[in-house]
Amino acid sequence: MSSIPSNPASSDPASQGAASGTSPTFSPLYKQIKALIMQRLQSGEWKPGELIPSEVELGNRFKVSQGTVRKAIDELAAENLLVRRQGKGTFVATHHEARSQFRFLRLMPDSEQPQTIDKKIIELKRLRAPAEIARLLGMKSGDSVVFVKRVMSFDGVPTILEELWLPGALFKALTLERLVEYKGPMYGLFETEFGTRMIRASEQIRAAAADDEAVELLGVEKLSPLLCVERVSFTYGDKPVEVRRGLYVTSRHHYQNELS
Repeated sequence: MSSIPSNPASSDPASQGAASGTSPTFSPLYKQIKALIMQRLQSGEWKPGELIPSEVELGNRFKVSQGTVRKAIDELAAENLLVRRQGKGTFVATHHEARSQFRFLRLMPDSEQPQTIDKKIIELKRLRAPAEIARLLGMKSGDSVVFVKRVMSFDGVPTILEELWLPGALFKALTLERLVEYKGPMYGLFETEFGTRMIRASEQIRAAAADDEAVELLGVEKLSPLLCVERVSFTYGDKPVEVRRGLYVTSRHHYQNELS
């Protein structure tokens, strides 16, 4: 598994260049506005699912043209941080929307028939972070983490075995009972009850052979081929807040991604 860094920080677009002694033209104005909007999202001024001010209102607030604001919002919408709704305005994206589930779950059925998804929590426990997990989460080795193991089934067939590591301080109120009773997307729970919104992820994908645990929980043959997906998910400020390892059965599914 591996992680990646990076995120802009800005204040007032008009004063950025003066404060640094460089010309603000080095950063396009719409990029500065985008960073300012990101600051509002990160601070919680506009919460997931809420309508944000109109382009005209934002233009007046930031003292830029409506076109500049539109370009900034276009980029944020392309990054799935904002959602445009025809005739209604622009909203903060939320993991509770049905379409958001497939931003991070890329395993798709070979057939186009709708599938029922069932999630079974195997265990939840608190433990000290192994060195590699601590590194990926930007923590100290031995710091508290929450470990979750679950199986996802499609049309009753066990298909994904997942292990998750979450920062213990951030998710100290997360319990096995709460996870079992919660029926929505897990990232929706993190967003609503823990104020943590996953906005991007870095993944590594490799082939793997089924071990004894996969044989038991996924019902596959020993050493049968599986897809191993290792992910680090980040919230605002490029802060890593989840490490996830999934073993995928691909006999009736495939991993789908779009490249541009």
